[in-house]
Amino acid sequence: MTRVPVPPFSYDDAVKKVRMAEDAWNTRDPEKVALAYTSDTKWRNRSEFLNGRGEVRDFLTRKWSQENGYRLIKEIWAHGDNRIAVRFCYEYHDADGNWFRAHGNENWEFDAEGYMAIRHASINDVAIAETERLFHWPQGARPSEHGGLSDLGL
Repeated sequence: MTRVPVPPFSYDDAVKKVRMAEDAWNTRDPEKVALAYTSDTKWRNRSEFLNGRGEVRDFLTRKWSQENGYRLIKEIWAHGDNRIAVRFCYEYHDADGNWFRAHGNENWEFDAEGYMAIRHASINDVAIAETERLFHWPQGARPSEHGGLSDLGL
C-alpha cells in the first residue's frame, strides 16, 4: 500500500505531505501517526534515537502523556525528490500548568511508497505565559482559517 503523495515530490506534493503530517500529529494518536513511517524507520528526536514503528509509537505515547494541550503547526522549508525539510512550532503545558512553545526543524526522507524512512528533529522549548499562546483552536487539526507560522511571525 502507498501513502500518497509519493516521491518524486513536486512543491505542491511536499506542501500536502507537510500538512498531512501536521494534521496527523494534532490527533495525538500514536497508533495512527506511527503508520506514516516505514517499519524500520530511523529517528533522531532531540537526544533520543529510535528504530522502527514500535519505538516511534512508544515515544509518541510518552510524549503526549506529558505534553498537555498540544497544538502543532508545520511549514515547509525546502524539498527534493524524496526529501522534505520543515520548520515547526507547538505549544503545550505540563502537569503543573506551565506553558511552553517548542521551536524546531525536521529533515525527512521517504521511501518509494511515500512512507517516512528517516526523521531528524532538532527542538528547543521556550517557557511562555499562558497569555502568550498563539495556537487557539479545539484539539485536533488546525482550522484552515488559522494562520501558519509565517502568518504568526514565528
